[in-house]
Amino acid sequence: MAKRKVDTENRGFQTRWESEYMFTKVAGKPVCLLCGESVAVLKEYNLRRHYETKHADKNKNMDMEQRLQKASFILAEEIAKSARPFTEGDFIKNCMIKVCDEVCPEKRQLFLNVSLSRNTIAERVDQLSINLKEQLVKKGKDFIAYSLAVDESTDISDIAQLSVFIRGVDSNLSVTEEFLALRPMHGTTTGHDLYEEVSRCVNEMELPWEKLVGLTTDGAPAMCGHRSGLVAKIREKMQEENATGELTAYHCIIHQEALCGKALKMEHVMSIITRTVNFIRAKGLNHRQFKAFLTELETEHGDLPYHTEVRWLSQGKVLQRCFELREEICLFLDSKGKDTTQLRDEMFLCEMAFLCDITSHLNAINLQLQGRDRVISDMYSTVKAFKTKLTLWETQMRKENLSHFPSCQTMKEKLYQCVPEHTVG
Repeated sequence: MAKRKVDTENRGFQTRWESEYMFTKVAGKPVCLLCGESVAVLKEYNLRRHYETKHADKNKNMDMEQRLQKASFILAEEIAKSARPFTEGDFIKNCMIKVCDEVCPEKRQLFLNVSLSRNTIAERVDQLSINLKEQLVKKGKDFIAYSLAVDESTDISDIAQLSVFIRGVDSNLSVTEEFLALRPMHGTTTGHDLYEEVSRCVNEMELPWEKLVGLTTDGAPAMCGHRSGLVAKIREKMQEENATGELTAYHCIIHQEALCGKALKMEHVMSIITRTVNFIRAKGLNHRQFKAFLTELETEHGDLPYHTEVRWLSQGKVLQRCFELREEICLFLDSKGKDTTQLRDEMFLCEMAFLCDITSHLNAINLQLQGRDRVISDMYSTVKAFKTKLTLWETQMRKENLSHFPSCQTMKEKLYQCVPEHTVG
C-alpha cells in the first residue's frame, strides 16, 4: 500500500484557526503566534492539541480583542526590557506588515489591528510597571525577613542615580529577588538624602522596618558613615520603630574585589595605556586614521575600546586589545611624531602583559560573583577558591610556568627570540 503524502491531501490553512488556536501560516508551515513553535503536519488536530496542552489555560477565556491587546503588551515588554524608545513600536509594526505582505498577505488586517503606537507602548509599559509593583507589594506582605542592596552612581548626564534591590524570604523559604527602584537625585547625595529615598521606597512597598535584616552598600562615607551615613540613619529608624532585630551591614563583595585589583600598584602602566588610548580615541581625525591604518595592515581587531572607572570590567578589554595591537599602536604613534620609548620598553611590556593577564582573571571572578539568586556562602567560596589559585599561580610563575598567563608567555617567547642563540641558558 502506497504511503499517503501530505501535499496530496489538500490540507489548507483555515482562517478560523488563527483566532481559535493562535496559529498562522509562515512559509507553508503553521506557526504558533504565542510561542513561535511550528507544527510539522498541517492538521487541525495537531494545532488544537498544541494549543490545548501549552496555551489553553492562559487564553481559554480571551476573545480576539483581548488577544490583540496581549500581543501589544508582549511587544511593549520586549521594547522596555531592551531599553529602546517607545517609538520603536511603530517601526516594529511596519516591519511586521511588510513581512506579512510577503509571507501571508491575507493576514494583513490582523497585524494592522495590533496597536503599537508610541502612546500605546508608553501606556502598556506604565501598566506593566504598576502590575509588577502590585505583585511585589503582595509578595512583600508574606516576607518574614528581607534585605536591601543600595548603590549610587552618576549617569552620562551627571545625574546621580540611586538603585535599590530587595531580596526577601517567606515562611516557605521561597526567595524573591527584585529590582526595587531607580531614583534620580538632582541635588546632593549625602547620607540623609540617600536615607530619604530608601525610606520612601520601603514605605511605598509597605514593607515593615522590623523585618529588615541586612543592608549592602559599596562602603562610601555617605553609605557607611558612623553618624550620618545611610546605614546609621536606617538603624536609627529601626530603633524608632521599636524593631527588635539587628541590622547587619555588608560591604559589596564585588566592589571589594575591584578595590583589591587596584592594590597591584600598576597605575604607572595603566596611566600610559589610558593616555595612549585617549590620544587615539579623543580626536575624531586620529580615530578615523587609526582604524584605516589597522584596516590597511589587515589586523584581527579594527579598533580600540574605551576604559571607564565605573565599568571596571572594561579595563581588562582595553589592556588585552592594546597588548595585541602594541606594535601597530607604536607604528601609528610614530607616524604622528609621538614618543614611543615607554611603549617599546621591555620592562613596561612585561608589566603590561602581567597586568593584562591578572586583570582578565579578576574580570572572570567578577562575573562569577554577579547574577541573580547568588547567596553569600557561594560567593565566599568563589573568592576563597580564587585566593588558592593565586597561591598556585605564584608557585608556577617562580618555576617559569606561565600556562595561566598567556600574555606573559608571549612576551617570554619574544624575549628569548631576541637573545642571541649562544647566550641563551
